[in-house]
Amino acid sequence: MNRECLVPIRGVVRRGHGVASGASDQSPYPVSTIELQRVAFGERGLDLSPYYSGTINVDISPRTFAIGKCRLHFRNVRWTDLHQPEHFSFSPCVLDLNGAVYDGLIYYPHPETKERHFQSDNILEVLAPYIENVSHGKPVTLFLDVGEVTLV
Repeated sequence: MNRECLVPIRGVVRRGHGVASGASDQSPYPVSTIELQRVAFGERGLDLSPYYSGTINVDISPRTFAIGKCRLHFRNVRWTDLHQPEHFSFSPCVLDLNGAVYDGLIYYPHPETKERHFQSDNILEVLAPYIENVSHGKPVTLFLDVGEVTLV
């Protein structure tokens, strides 16, 4: 990833649904959705092993975003028998949290193929390595490839 082409946007860590990480007791899945999806993405050439089995939800309000043509786009990913296959896009990003910098991926399950747990268009979901001191309400800076993720 060429970090020189990335554009910064400030945000705040927000609480998510707890389904991606498996933390929700309301989840229909036995473990985190990211853990369940690892195999399906691995079979398609995307190794998610460097990333924690959950997402960091970054609120970029009042800005919103739109996903464009990402280099990493997967159609009809069947990762569970509980619903139909989904489309996913991933875009490389960098997360700066308290001056510590982590390579990550914007994780975008396409809403037109998703059955539940929708995010608003001002919440970017980020896959990153396990980060000890991440907590809700913390300010962060994301560095995005605006050729793939358009800021509005």
